[in-house]
Amino acid sequence: MTSGTFESMLSGGHPNSLGRTLEVVEIILSEPDKLDELYSCYSSSDEVVRLRTSSVFKRISEKHSDWLAPFIDRFIDEVSNINQASAQWTLAILFNNLSKLLSTRQLAKATDVLKRNLCSNDDWIVLNFTMKTLGTWSESNQALKRWLLPELNKLSKDRRKSVARNAKKLLGKL
Repeated sequence: MTSGTFESMLSGGHPNSLGRTLEVVEIILSEPDKLDELYSCYSSSDEVVRLRTSSVFKRISEKHSDWLAPFIDRFIDEVSNINQASAQWTLAILFNNLSKLLSTRQLAKATDVLKRNLCSNDDWIVLNFTMKTLGTWSESNQALKRWLLPELNKLSKDRRKSVARNAKKLLGKL
């Protein structure tokens, strides 16, 4: 199987559907050595392929986060620069799922990525998942907490109910 095969499996259909995502997850679960081939789908010109690639990585991280340790730097340095909401909100989930595997340097860089996304992105899903991960991390990081609280105060007044509600909930928790 080549990355072209994964790319074709992840393309087509309605963008909000899973398409063959779960089939790709099953292939990776049975053949984890194919993770590099899957990762190459992030360079696809097809936004749907990139969305579903993120979905596969998210699902793998929930079952075998240790398999993704070799990809952490690439998530931080490459995927974080993909200008696509699905890549950004999935990163927040991936970073949270992989947090126990992050080195101090990787955690600092991942935190910077998420802070940037929280301040510069307007997608409600990106904001919600990014807030959640930063909120979790700020429980043990006072500097991050001091940075996050004013951002949450701003977001608590957001026009979108889910963003405002989640910001208020985190403020109450922190």
